[in-house]
Amino acid sequence: MMNTYYDSRRFELPTIMKHGVGVLSELPATIRELGVTKPLIVTDPGVANAGILNKVITTLEDAGIPYAVFDRVVANPPVETVGDATTSYQNNNCDGLIGLGGGSSMDTAKGVGVEVTHEGNILDWEAEKRDLQNRIAPLITISTTAGTGSEVTMWAVITDSARKFKFNVGGPLLAPHVSIVDPVLHSYMPPHVTAGTGMDALCHAIECYTCHYAQPHTDAVALLAIEYCAKYLRRAVANGKDMEARYYMAMAAHLAGISYGSDSAGAVHALTQTLGGIKPEIHHGPAVGATLAPTMEYNWIGEPEKFTRIAVAMGEDITGMTERESCLAGIEAIYQLAEDIGIPTLTDLGVTEDQIPMLARAAEGDPQTVGNPRDIDAKGYEWIYKRCFGLV
Repeated sequence: MMNTYYDSRRFELPTIMKHGVGVLSELPATIRELGVTKPLIVTDPGVANAGILNKVITTLEDAGIPYAVFDRVVANPPVETVGDATTSYQNNNCDGLIGLGGGSSMDTAKGVGVEVTHEGNILDWEAEKRDLQNRIAPLITISTTAGTGSEVTMWAVITDSARKFKFNVGGPLLAPHVSIVDPVLHSYMPPHVTAGTGMDALCHAIECYTCHYAQPHTDAVALLAIEYCAKYLRRAVANGKDMEARYYMAMAAHLAGISYGSDSAGAVHALTQTLGGIKPEIHHGPAVGATLAPTMEYNWIGEPEKFTRIAVAMGEDITGMTERESCLAGIEAIYQLAEDIGIPTLTDLGVTEDQIPMLARAAEGDPQTVGNPRDIDAKGYEWIYKRCFGLV
C-alpha cells in the first residue's frame, strides 16, 4: 500500500475533551449535559483500592447524582466481563456510563455501551465482521493512566477467551461522548505502571505517524505526543507527584489516542495484541515497551524520512548524520528510554524462545499488520521476536 497524503482519507473526532488539573469537578455538570440520570461506573479493583473510585463517588454524591458501580474489570477484558457489566447496568436501571481507569475499564464500558444499544453481545460486533448500527449509550471516560488513549479512541479491544484472541470493536459510533483527563488521578500510578502505559502512548504515536493510514491531522498530534513522552516520561516515572510531568504525559496519551482513534497502528500492536490474547497474564504496556524499538529496527526502511523526524522529536541532534544514522539514532533513543524507566524484557514477562514461531503466525493474522510501514509476514515477526531475545 502506497502512503500518500492525497489519497482519500477521513478524520472524525466525535468526543468532547475536558482536561486540566482538577477538571474532575466538572463531572456532575457533564452528566447533566448528556441527560444521564443514573450512570454505571465501570472500573477495576486497583482503581477502587487506590481510592480513586471514592473520589468520583464523592463528586457524584456531593452533587446529588445517583449511580451504580461495577468494579470487577480485569486486564485484557474478556467477553464475559463485558456481559457481566451489562447485566449490572440493566439491573440497576442505568442510562449512562462512566469508564474509570485504564484501557481495560474504558474498553469494558464501551462494550457495555454497545450491548445495551445493539442485539446480541459484544462478540457479535467484531469490527472485521460487522459495523455498529447505533450510537452507544452516553459514555464519559475518565482516564487514570497515561497510556492507551482509550478515553478518546473510537475502538475497544476485547478478548475472546475461546479463541485466545483479542478483537476490535469500533468506529465513530463507539467514541466516548465526553473525555475527562485530570492528571491528579494519574498521580496514584506506581512507577512500573507509569512506565508501561507511557511506552504504550509513545508507541501509539510512533505507529500512527508511520503507518500507511497516516494523514496530516494525525501526524501533528502524534509528533507532539512523541516530544512529550521524550521530555516527561522519565520524570513521571521518577516522581509520581510531579504534576507538570503528569499533565504532559496525560496529554501525550490523549494526543496519541486521537491519532490512534483515526488510524490503525502497526506491527507492535499486532504482535502485542495477539500476545495478550494468547497469554492474558501479560499486560499490554510492558509488552509494547519491550517490542517497540526492535520493531522500529525492522520498520525504518519503509519510512526513513518519518523515522528521521522521530529522532528529532526524541531530542536527538542529527546534524551531519546520514538518513540511516538519523533513523537509528531515534531507535537507540527508544531503547535507552525503555532501559531508563525499567521496562521488562519478554523473558521477564514469561515469553520463551520456543514460542516465537507460534506467536509470529498469530501476529501475521492480526488486522493491524496491514498498516505497518514495511511489508511484514510471519518471517518478519519472527525476526522482531528474535531481536527482542538478542538472537539476531
